[in-house]
Amino acid sequence: MSTLLVDNIGELVTNGIGADSLGIRRKAAVLVEEGQVAWVGPSAYAPVADRRIDVGGAAVLPGFVDSHAHLVFAGDRAAEFAARMAGEPYTGGGIRTTVGATRAATDGELRANVRRLCGEALRQGTTTMEIKSGYGLSVADEARSLRIAAESSSETTFLGAHVVPAEYADRPDDYVGLVCGPMLAAAAPHAKWIDVFCERGAFDIDHARAILACGQAVGLGVRLHANQLGPGPGVQLGVELGAASVDHCTHLSDADVDALAGTAHSDGFGTRTVATLLPGADFSTRSPYPDARRLLDAGVTVALATDCNPGSSYTSSMPFCIALAVREMRMTPAEAVWAATAGGARALRRDDVGVLTPGARADLVVLDAPSYLHLAYRPGVPLIRQVIRNGVPQ
Repeated sequence: MSTLLVDNIGELVTNGIGADSLGIRRKAAVLVEEGQVAWVGPSAYAPVADRRIDVGGAAVLPGFVDSHAHLVFAGDRAAEFAARMAGEPYTGGGIRTTVGATRAATDGELRANVRRLCGEALRQGTTTMEIKSGYGLSVADEARSLRIAAESSSETTFLGAHVVPAEYADRPDDYVGLVCGPMLAAAAPHAKWIDVFCERGAFDIDHARAILACGQAVGLGVRLHANQLGPGPGVQLGVELGAASVDHCTHLSDADVDALAGTAHSDGFGTRTVATLLPGADFSTRSPYPDARRLLDAGVTVALATDCNPGSSYTSSMPFCIALAVREMRMTPAEAVWAATAGGARALRRDDVGVLTPGARADLVVLDAPSYLHLAYRPGVPLIRQVIRNGVPQ
């Protein structure tokens, strides 16, 4: 049985002591065995291993967990971005443009794009990534989107309720029936989660509740796009249905925050429904940033994710999102790093990633820096020196 020792770590983020602590160890080492963390401790007491990587005093942290991404698509919406930067508001209407391009693409083209983006994210330290459908919006195209997504991730989400496609524009009830019936039946074998864009111009609360309930009935976990474009019922619907995560959370009322805080675990470590914040989307759409401080002070578990998609957040960089969260969302660097690792894991209801403790998956990121602080301190700088995923150097 082969072992690997990652040694001479100046600062090791383990996320191993409580939901609000990075569990930092100094002058540390990590022993990896069969793809898992087998031991964590001082370098001076490190066991002998078959292989050794000396990181030379660099900082090491868990691989980033990106719990919200839309990677199965074709086409480009750079012109739409340029128009927003010139002053046009974001409405979500460009989704249909991507639907047309995605439907016209071959399986090979879609697969190549997913693999390209997953590779891009991996080079920036992301070792776990959720992938949604949502740009097919037909039975066949949603099923193939999820089938392709499942080749690259076990965290796949059925988002047939992204928007109502053009051919159903005057028949939204009929489209909801399609999503809950043949589309769900075709998609569910390839999905772990179900999601709905509960927003003006997309799906109202009644349609969202019906779709999510149908997904739950066939064993899919609930996620929800909520309160992105304005105040709405999405967050409280997510809490009502026991969602693992409500995502965006840009426009929250006191009642929304209280509802999330009310899902607190009995052990006091965070909330069962996570608020996943997507600063890349707010950056790209020139929208207000959510107030993470308000959520954190209320005891709500916060995750950070990229929302990587061709229209409203075309970034795969979790370090960029960490820097934005610190600068624009009133998070400390420690809170942002936790949210991008252990927080993302909580949003996926995983306890084997986002941490570096014995038994966890051996996903390690070596920084070209002495501390995790540099992720926010040096924005835009390629600080990821090496990535180890599932115990294998990449």
